[in-house]
Formats: sequence, C-alpha cells, structure tokens
Amino acid sequence: MTFKKIIHQLHLWLGLMSGLVVFIVSITGALYAFKSEIEALTEPYLFAETQQNTTLAPSIFRKKAQAIFPKKHLHAINYAGKGRSVEAIFYGEEPAHYDLIYFDPYSAEVLKVKDMNRDFFRLVLMGHYYLWLPPNIGQPTVAIATFVFVFLLISGIILWWPKNKAASKQRFWFRWKTGTQWRRKNYDLHNILGFYASWVVLIIALTGLVWGFEWFSKSVYTVLGGEKSMVYTEGVSDTRLKSLQPIKTEAIDIIWQKVRDEQRNIKAIEVHIPDSDSASIAVNTNIEEGTTWKTDYRYFDQYSLKELSVNHLYGRFHEAKLADKALRMNYDIHVGAIFGLAGKVAAFFVSLVAASLPITGVYIWWGRRKKVR
Repeated sequence: MTFKKIIHQLHLWLGLMSGLVVFIVSITGALYAFKSEIEALTEPYLFAETQQNTTLAPSIFRKKAQAIFPKKHLHAINYAGKGRSVEAIFYGEEPAHYDLIYFDPYSAEVLKVKDMNRDFFRLVLMGHYYLWLPPNIGQPTVAIATFVFVFLLISGIILWWPKNKAASKQRFWFRWKTGTQWRRKNYDLHNILGFYASWVVLIIALTGLVWGFEWFSKSVYTVLGGEKSMVYTEGVSDTRLKSLQPIKTEAIDIIWQKVRDEQRNIKAIEVHIPDSDSASIAVNTNIEEGTTWKTDYRYFDQYSLKELSVNHLYGRFHEAKLADKALRMNYDIHVGAIFGLAGKVAAFFVSLVAASLPITGVYIWWGRRKKVR
C-alpha cells in the first residue's frame, strides 16, 4: 500500500469517527463569532447614556447587587466602557450559578437581571466547549476530536495536492458545466473549499488545542521561550494586617480609583471582590476594545492596599514577553478578533466550511460504497 493510500484510509476512517464532533464545534464556533455585534443590536440594557456625572464606585454596585442575590457569590464589578452599563458578575460552583446584573453607571438603577445559564450564547459556548455534556466527558472529547481534525486538515492537503499542471487546474477552481452531477459538485466542494479554508481553519484548530491539552499549551509556550508559570494564581493578602485601623473608604473603591488615575487610557476595568480573608483585590484593565490580549492584571493586598507581584502569564502587560503575548493572544486569534471585523468575518465563513467538510466527506464515502456495490 502506497503512502497516499495509507493517508487516504486514515483520512476516511478518522473523519467518519470525528465528523459529528467537528460539525458541532464548527457550527457553534460560527454562531459565536458575532456574539458581541448581535448582543449590541438585541440587548439595549448593555448600554447607558453618557452623562457628565461621575461614575459610581464599585462598593455601591456591590451593595445593591448583594441585596438582590444575598446567598450567591459576587465575583466582580465590571465597568465595560464608556456608554456601557456596569455589570455585577455572580459566579460560583457550589451551588452552581452564573448571573449578571446590569446597572446604570451613574444612578445604580437596575437595568437587567440575567440568568446566564439560559443565555443563548452561553448555551452555544457550552456546546463548543463540552458538546453539552458534563465537562469531564465533553472537554476531552472535543480536544481529541480537534487533534484528529488537525490531522485531517494536513492529510487532506496531502491528498488534494495535484500530481501535475493538468490536475492543478481542476483542484483550484470550480468548473461545473451544465448537467454536472451533484456527486461531482459535492466532491469539488469538499476538496476545493476545504483546501482554501484549511489554512485558516488549521490556525483556529491549533489555538483550540492550546486549551484542549495542557501538554500542547506548555509545549507551545516553552518553544516560544516562555519562563513564567502557566497556572493562574492571585496575590495573597497578609491576614496579619487585619487588625489595622479600618479605612473609612472601602478598599475596592480606593484601588479602583488608584488604577483609573494611573492608567488614563483604559477602555474597561473589572474589580474582583475578595472571596476570603487571604484573597487579594484583583483588577483587570483593558486598553483595547474588541480584544483581550492587552489586558493588564493587577493584584492588591486588601488590608495594606499595596500592589502584589505574581509570576505567571496574567500579570502586568508591559512585563509580558513574546511567549506571554502569544499565549495571551490565543483567544483573540481563535475567534478572529485579533484582525478586527475582517477577522471575525473570516472566522465565521471558514467555520461554516469546516462544518460542511464532515457532511460532504460522508457523502463522498457513501457514493463510493454504492458505486462499488
């Protein structure tokens, strides 16, 4: 059996085994591509009219939010940007809950209380991550199917590659004449569309593997020269300082104002509420709308208010090296946001093509079985 025949058999049977998972992951990825744009058109409570009044401090939103959900864990207060409402984020695992409360940033009026477990895009994301299965089953299934899909993309390019110039004319362009059978059209759709999309889809799949397998992400980070820990840990507050004279202004308000004064160009700021005596006050700031990789992660002792240092990927952006930035970019590359709207459009269309490949591939296989019979 020749090399190409072996590749063909592996391409066929691995494709049949992973096809359904690839279809679901690709379709959900396409649906998620324009999440922000669709929500901006359909969810008016995400926005608030800009006023000359000063934006209210996080402690005010915390108190109002905890009055609504007194038994749930308040994770953070998020200032999403100018002209946007303020979000109180409730998230916990025991019992499992994920809720958002949207406030007017100037009056603290409640604009919307939202159960994220019933949110459309949240459901789409759970399908993309876990196939709507328990995470311990769905996550490795998606990761393995993505790994197989990377092989299918590479093997597909090998099988597609023309032997000579005459064959290459057919491989690059659709040449459907009147009366061309659907079987032939389907074959061209699988091969020609698959070839053109495969180069972008391969990047999307590889960035997916960074989340799918720890060994893969560590390998990428190490090859790029990464030296920091990849395990996220927040700074630890010194509990010995609890006996200090209490400050009249709440700690989260002081830190929020301090960060705003130091970083005048930020577009969004998220203040995390300490969930224990030793937890720090984590503050995430972003200077760029539409992407996440430039986010600055800062941590402060909740008693002394001194800034704490961490030795992992998610620290100060100006301290990030090439390897750190590459891993930070992973999400924005995966969804196409790194290239703006054009990148999202590209991610959307190639995801649709990726979803079509298992379908057209099965049809090719089924047609050949009938032909053999």
